[in-house]
Amino acid sequence: MNQIFVNAKKVLVLLAEMSDDMRSRIIHEVANSIITHQTDLLDANSDDLSRMDPESPIYDRLKLTTKRLKDIADSMHTVADMPSPVRRVVQHKVLPNGLDLLRQSVPYGVIGVIYEARPNVTFDVFSLCYKSGNACILKGGKDAQATNEAAVALIQEVLHRYSPTAYACQLMPATHEATAELLQARGYVDLCIPRGGKKLIEFVRDNAKVPCIETGAGVVHTFFDKSGDTDMGAAIINNAKTRRPAVCNSLDTLLIHELRLNDLPKLCAPLTAHQVRIYADEAALKALSGNYPAELLHEADDTTWDTEWMDYAMGVRTVHGMGEALQHISDHGSGHSECIITDDATRALQFQRLVDAACVYWNASTAFTDGGQFGLGAEIGISTQKLGPRGPMGIESLVTTKWIIHGHGQIRE
Repeated sequence: MNQIFVNAKKVLVLLAEMSDDMRSRIIHEVANSIITHQTDLLDANSDDLSRMDPESPIYDRLKLTTKRLKDIADSMHTVADMPSPVRRVVQHKVLPNGLDLLRQSVPYGVIGVIYEARPNVTFDVFSLCYKSGNACILKGGKDAQATNEAAVALIQEVLHRYSPTAYACQLMPATHEATAELLQARGYVDLCIPRGGKKLIEFVRDNAKVPCIETGAGVVHTFFDKSGDTDMGAAIINNAKTRRPAVCNSLDTLLIHELRLNDLPKLCAPLTAHQVRIYADEAALKALSGNYPAELLHEADDTTWDTEWMDYAMGVRTVHGMGEALQHISDHGSGHSECIITDDATRALQFQRLVDAACVYWNASTAFTDGGQFGLGAEIGISTQKLGPRGPMGIESLVTTKWIIHGHGQIRE
């Protein structure tokens, strides 16, 4: 594993000397190879899927299809065509002593990414890192090992064909030991980004000796306010919960204003098509009893409000007003995505101003928290921290800066 780190560090010089046009061309070629080699990728993915329970919510996240491979390739083409974020002038000034100061964007260097059963991440991370002049070291989960190996082999085959930069994308073994090595690779890894559930992110945060960006874990809320539109609310809640329940932007807790409890059955009615389990407080449970399948109704407990379900399940809590909704989100939210459904613009703007999260929605599904949807081409993760990038991270988030100083003999007194 140490050789992986050494090789990644060495390739940075080659990446720095490569033109943006060449990097873009190579990303396009990898995207094209995804389509021409889709049978190999689907076969490897089927091998992984055969070892997983089809009823697991993670099964859908792991599964590749012809359509999903095309979407991945299209996303890579988009990234390749985006302007380079490297060597941009961020700041320029000349000091009174004549020193010419230029602040310029530069790649981070070697970026390690730890992720679970998310095969699209392999291609997303490669395209974003390569476009921004970074090398990437990937540490996937064992559930997707065959898929990840096939994907990295495809990427490296293209890199071998067009440049001596095959080590710009490397895959580590799917072991806990490999995770520990990556997190402690000081001097080799410049930044580590975890993509996965709460346990993975907490493990990375607690054990990393290299700089990290916390991403992904999302306890997501939607607050249905007293002036919310019922039809709109039902559509937004259903989409946020059931579109892809195993992803981090899916709805976990519905907060409903006490004056709208009579509308709760209508708001939740579309969820029955996906057999969504509801864990409700006493007032919400009473409103839903007889109006929602009894076998899907459960009483909330102390763990409900802090749960990232990643499944067809969600909590429902009654609140007395905006203040209680804001307090609940402050106590139980993870800083990912929050939403208010209301026709009152003043209250909506107040909610957006006071909620502490990376993405705060008014009358729209939290399912839009995604790099592609935000026009970033793809994302390397969704940052929930405040230091550094926040929210969906595209290529603009994968550069840092350095100062370039020109002088003509100045010395400091």
